[in-house]
Amino acid sequence: MTTLRSTGGDLLASYGRRLPDVIEPGLKVLFCGINPGLYSAAVGHHFARPGNRFWGALHAAGFTERTFVPSDDKRLLQSGYGLTNLVARATAQANELTGDELVLGRRRLERKVRRYAPRWVAILGIGAYRAAFQRPQATWGPQPERLGRSRLWVLPNPSGLNASHQPVDLARAFRRLRRAASIRGEVR
Repeated sequence: MTTLRSTGGDLLASYGRRLPDVIEPGLKVLFCGINPGLYSAAVGHHFARPGNRFWGALHAAGFTERTFVPSDDKRLLQSGYGLTNLVARATAQANELTGDELVLGRRRLERKVRRYAPRWVAILGIGAYRAAFQRPQATWGPQPERLGRSRLWVLPNPSGLNASHQPVDLARAFRRLRRAASIRGEVR
C-alpha cells in the first residue's frame, strides 16, 4: 500500500478528487461508502486512512480469509464483492457533504446498480442513508425498498471517527449481512 508520508499539503490537494469504483457485474455485495476521505483519495485506495475499521470488520464477519489492507481493494472482486461511494468527491469529513449531494449520489448509485446488478448493496452509514434515500426513520439492517433488483442493507460507518460502534459491533453487523445474503462458506 502507498503510505502517505508528507504533510497536510498532500491531503489538501486531495479535496474533490474521485476514487475509482471497484465494481463488476453480478457482485454478491456492493459496499457503498459515504464518500472518499482525503487520505483514501491521496493514496488511491478505499478505506485507506489508518484507523478505518472496514477491512477488519470485513474479515471478522467472514467476507475475507484474512484482513485485507487498502491496496487489496481490487482483490475483493475475486470473492464477488465491490466498492463504491454515494458521493464521489473526497472531503476531510462526510459532514461536509450537502443533503442535495447525497440525494444526487443516490440517483447515481441507482444507475450504477441497474447497470451492474449486485445481489446486495450495503450502505455504510445510517445518517447518509437516511439523507440520500429520504428515509429519516430508517434503521440498521435490511431495508424494505430495493435498487432495481438489488436488496439494500444499512451498516454502521466503519470510520475510526465513529466511536459509537466498536470493532466487535461492526463485526456483528457485517456478519448479519453476510448471513442474510447467504454467503456462508464462500470465503476464498
